[in-house]
Amino acid sequence: MKTGNPTLSAKTFEALPISLVKEMTIAGTVNKTLLLLILLSLSSAWSWHQFYTTEDITLIISYLWIGTLGGFVVALVTIFVKKWAWITSPIYALLEGLAIGSISALFETAFPNIVIQAVALTFGTLFCLLLAYKSGLIKVTATFKLGVVAATGAICLIYIVDMVLIYFGFTVPYIHETGPVGILFSLFFVTIAALNLVLDFDFIREGAEMGAPKYMEWYGAFALIITLVWLYLEILELLAKIRGSQ
Repeated sequence: MKTGNPTLSAKTFEALPISLVKEMTIAGTVNKTLLLLILLSLSSAWSWHQFYTTEDITLIISYLWIGTLGGFVVALVTIFVKKWAWITSPIYALLEGLAIGSISALFETAFPNIVIQAVALTFGTLFCLLLAYKSGLIKVTATFKLGVVAATGAICLIYIVDMVLIYFGFTVPYIHETGPVGILFSLFFVTIAALNLVLDFDFIREGAEMGAPKYMEWYGAFALIITLVWLYLEILELLAKIRGSQ
């Protein structure tokens, strides 16, 4: 089983102890995903409130760095020590919330009402894809998986190159621009991020069917949160490009 989400790979469920009493379930993963979303939302709301209360841009930048770097470290720990996911995934959600709230506040300042639009589109996409997957409208074939994984890898490579170029004062051409090409790039990124949700749904279903241990519910929820955050950020940038081009 392949998935574009770096937290889920073909070997995720290999060598895991199978419990006959407490097994991973889809319902349990959904419940834990909702809990992580609540924690992320609370943390985001707090950093958002701090920005509009203090109007201190340096403060919000510090929250952004703490959330981003701290979240990255905790995510790595979660990926390599899955048994700790019940502890690390809530911490990750809180840290990521600091970053998301900070980024959202900055975008909202430049483009009023853009955040509510991005949130609505993110969850609208989630529910539509979940419905399409459950109904069998979207078939997770080997070709589908390969295409999404390859596209996700290409996007990761673009972002890595972009970060390296930014360090030297340059950027990858077009991807941050508000013109038609920049918007097409964002549309492609949004599409691939959304399709990764489908692969995550399928991967979690397989884990539940295999009777993976209970703590993998936390890990599955953690993986879904990563994809949702990615999707939200891509939609946010897409909307900003569209607004900026008008």
